[in-house]
Amino acid sequence: MRIYLAPMEGITTYLFRNAFDKFYGGIDCYYTPFIANRHMIQKERYEADPAHNEGLRVVPQVLTNDIDAFVSLSEQFAALGYDEVNLNLGCPSGTVVSKRKGSGMLYDPEKLDDFLTLAFKRIPLPISVKTRIGIRELSEWDEILSVYKKHPIKELIIHPRLQKQFYRESPDLASYVKATKELDIPLCYNGDIYDTDSMKRILEAAPDTQAVMLGRGLLRNPELPMILLGKKDADAPRDMDRFLAFHEEIVSEYKKIMPGEVQLLHRMKELLNYLVYYISNHPEDDIKKIRKAKSLPEYMSAVRIVARNQ
Repeated sequence: MRIYLAPMEGITTYLFRNAFDKFYGGIDCYYTPFIANRHMIQKERYEADPAHNEGLRVVPQVLTNDIDAFVSLSEQFAALGYDEVNLNLGCPSGTVVSKRKGSGMLYDPEKLDDFLTLAFKRIPLPISVKTRIGIRELSEWDEILSVYKKHPIKELIIHPRLQKQFYRESPDLASYVKATKELDIPLCYNGDIYDTDSMKRILEAAPDTQAVMLGRGLLRNPELPMILLGKKDADAPRDMDRFLAFHEEIVSEYKKIMPGEVQLLHRMKELLNYLVYYISNHPEDDIKKIRKAKSLPEYMSAVRIVARNQ
């Protein structure tokens, strides 16, 4: 089983990826948060810089509906030494979808087909795709699948929810199973893998699954890859020493690039919205204590107290 880390804007940055690999590991491939600018802005250049991803298998992800921008970015990634580019057809954000980007490209399968035809003709790298299964209705998946069948997609990462669902309701496993039967390309499952039970449900429905992508489940439990790979017992005590070292590494590295303490606090509190589920038996109560911190020392103290109280 191959395990990937999902791209999450502002969360799974290169600093997070490096710290995670150092303290936990178990990830076969990391995907950058989406890169959307033909001429990459500074944070996008940092994400794609090979010097920031040494020793990691990293695939840059692109969010665009402009074929020339997609080609330009892919050429830049190829020049940096990358051997794959990922196209984001899954982002459900309203502002993204309104511009017919991300999952918004699924509105018109014919235009999507034309875009992919040009992409595979012009782009110098193998292309993988991360997709949702439609916009409003599950029936849309049939036409979208018919498009994917036509193209030499290196790997199709399927998040089996509709755009309108965002991250609500359960993923539609039947739609993923349908893809496993109809597509002759490598597939990866993504969506609501939080523990061994959720992994078991996926494998019972689609036993040939060879790759899964973790997102919020990993952030809620950084040990999840080790558990899924059988390297740690799911019932074993949580390792708070390891967690605090991991957390402090992230803070230390962000200090080097953040312009001020306010920005750093905002970034770390955003991350702790997820990680609090790992360090706390009462996450809804304890996240409030962490959010109240008005300085970095106060924040660090709050995180240590919550972790040590478990």
